[in-house]
Amino acid sequence: MPKIFSKNDKILRKVAAEVPIENIKSEKIQKIIADMREVLAREEDGVAIAAPQVGAALRIFIISGKVLKMKEAREKIKEKDKTLDSDDVVSPDLIFINPEITKTSKTAKLMEEGCLSVRWWYGEVRRAVKATIRAFDEDGKIFTRGASGLMAQIFQHEIDHLNGILFTDKAKKLRETPPPNEEKA
Repeated sequence: MPKIFSKNDKILRKVAAEVPIENIKSEKIQKIIADMREVLAREEDGVAIAAPQVGAALRIFIISGKVLKMKEAREKIKEKDKTLDSDDVVSPDLIFINPEITKTSKTAKLMEEGCLSVRWWYGEVRRAVKATIRAFDEDGKIFTRGASGLMAQIFQHEIDHLNGILFTDKAKKLRETPPPNEEKA
């Protein structure tokens, strides 16, 4: 079972290497993506994960399909169609290989963040409210995607991981918030 590397693991401080395009469909890369999906699915509060967090210093990250469905469900409720079916709950994960942020808004704001590699610590990080990213998917096809709000924040947080930066390096008002029913060890 793949594990999540924590803040003290050196791999999280390395700049991740690009994946050669011809290797995207290789067994090795597909196994790393499968491990990342497994870890992300296991963490109820996880919205995304970068390859270094599972021990692979490669420029790959995944955004959980839960994030997309949460956004769609909120929009559906706003439209006063309060019926949600099972298709509203599950969406495929988004895979980003060799991602590059190509544009960010000039407007930035402090946003609450946490991280699976820095468990139970939270803080405010200044992030652009909009971002555009270009990457390859798991089939080796290039795509561009724009986002605002939470998705734009995730793009920036995960790119930081690929550059050896943790959110705690940038955060203000850092605080530890242990999970419910758990005491500090």
